[in-house]
Amino acid sequence: MTRPKGRRLPKASFWAASLLALVSPSRSWACACGCGVFDVGVGTLLPTKPGGMIWAQEDSMDQKQNWDGGSPAPSADNNDKKIGSDFQTAGVQYMFNRKWGFMAQQPYDFRSYTAAPGPAGTGQFNHWALGDTRVLGIYTGISSTMSDGLMLGAKLADGDSTYPGFDPDTELGTGSTDLLAGGYHFGRFSKKSYWSWWADAMADIPVFISRGYRPGSEIDAAAAAYYERWGIGRLRLSPFAQAMGSYRWRDSGPAADAPDSGYRRVIAAPGLEADAGPIRVYGYVGFPVYQFVNGNQLVAAQYYTFNVMYLF
Repeated sequence: MTRPKGRRLPKASFWAASLLALVSPSRSWACACGCGVFDVGVGTLLPTKPGGMIWAQEDSMDQKQNWDGGSPAPSADNNDKKIGSDFQTAGVQYMFNRKWGFMAQQPYDFRSYTAAPGPAGTGQFNHWALGDTRVLGIYTGISSTMSDGLMLGAKLADGDSTYPGFDPDTELGTGSTDLLAGGYHFGRFSKKSYWSWWADAMADIPVFISRGYRPGSEIDAAAAAYYERWGIGRLRLSPFAQAMGSYRWRDSGPAADAPDSGYRRVIAAPGLEADAGPIRVYGYVGFPVYQFVNGNQLVAAQYYTFNVMYLF
């Protein structure tokens, strides 16, 4: 039987949903397709003083090159042909004082999945849905400058993980409840330098699972250096050079495709931040410089992020 294709929600509807998300429990994506990399490398979101910020972020990637081990492989070796992902996220962060705060995110995800056609019909599926709730507590009392922070929280199992056209590792939600733990540090290279840097890392460890699928645990990390000398009036421009790394263990469970899951990867991601008082905008484009996958998996040639935030 040919399955019905989904459709993309109009962007106006997304922004309306985003405003609601800022006053309700937030969500974030979860997938085995490499999107955990978007959970790190956001140094401008690290808190530096009490108060809050809200933001809207767009992340996207197209996975259409089959990869086996550390090199490209024939498309015929993989039943998956293309996975296009678009994550539109609204987020909120608030520091109650110089030690304690929280962060929450709500993405609205769109995924296009193309597989080799089978006897049941088409291999093309499009789906949009909310993902898994993601909330984190933040502790910044390690140093008086708030330059060091620890994060602890959870990814809930409330995202859409039952769309019939997708495999468990391509669903927009994993169906698992995960422990999230991470930390960060930022500082200057010297007191008189215009160069600053940051590093952050996040571990995602599934704890409770459903439907016989346990996604692999994952660690994502990023480090970046940025220059703060450029500016025009109140507008400050800060280019940055960033490296991002991911390590994901194999999926497990009777519903998992364990041989074709798990990877390690390093991405170079140059970008630019524009700061005009309470409004900040940043974006980057990531390019894989090293990747190794278990079995046959689709990989992306680029990763895109664009963020607009307001501080209050």
